[in-house]
Amino acid sequence: MQRSTGRLVGIMVIIVVAGMFISRSYYGNLNRSVDPRIKEARQLYEQYDRIAQTGDYYRVTALLDTIADLYGGILHYEESFELGVLHNNRAAILLTVALYGDSIPGSFNPYLNWSVDSMVNRAEYHIRGAMAIYDNWSSRFEEKNDEEIRQMIREDFMTGLEHTEPDLAEKYLTTRVREIRNSLLENRRRLSVCYTNLGLVHRLRGEHTEAAAHYEKAIDLWERNLEAENNLNRLLGRPLKKRNIIQKLFPPGKEITDTK
Repeated sequence: MQRSTGRLVGIMVIIVVAGMFISRSYYGNLNRSVDPRIKEARQLYEQYDRIAQTGDYYRVTALLDTIADLYGGILHYEESFELGVLHNNRAAILLTVALYGDSIPGSFNPYLNWSVDSMVNRAEYHIRGAMAIYDNWSSRFEEKNDEEIRQMIREDFMTGLEHTEPDLAEKYLTTRVREIRNSLLENRRRLSVCYTNLGLVHRLRGEHTEAAAHYEKAIDLWERNLEAENNLNRLLGRPLKKRNIIQKLFPPGKEITDTK
């Protein structure tokens, strides 16, 4: 029995190590085919959650500013879905500070001298900016196949890569087509996050009917949007739902939503 158990553990170790090797090899190759112009931006965005958890909104907004500058300086990314994500993150920060500004140290609060109304209005501006980008992204690419997307983006994507080895530039282009295709699968969820945050904008204005309509729209777009569902439950005086084990294991993406 002990020998069988030892053999099973040994097999499991081999499987895990092999899986790690394959995963590292796969993602290593994938990373080498990613547009090098935006690698720094993505590396910075990986720090977002950690810095946001410190509650230092000066550092968080500075991080988003830097990422936006990196994307905005490249023709192809000027209206890309990545900037929609940044818009919604900015909105969520503004809404968080509008809700809890009194408990945020002044040294952490870049909006210390802003009124709540100003923060809410600015948040709405960013939310609608994100929604416009996502809607335009869907309109441009949703009905297109990979080759059509490739031809659509080739000219602006290749601008700035003139001195890159041609085969390598083509690899970057292929990776970008795959990223666009994957981003379309996430578009409904991202729009759902926008509607959740827009619901909070109206809630803070005391416009509960409008807030409820936006939460319902968020749930319609993405039925697993627990934040939107619980915000609607709060408005209607219903019990709140807790995350199940699957939701805990696979939480939503990095856009901040109203979880209060």
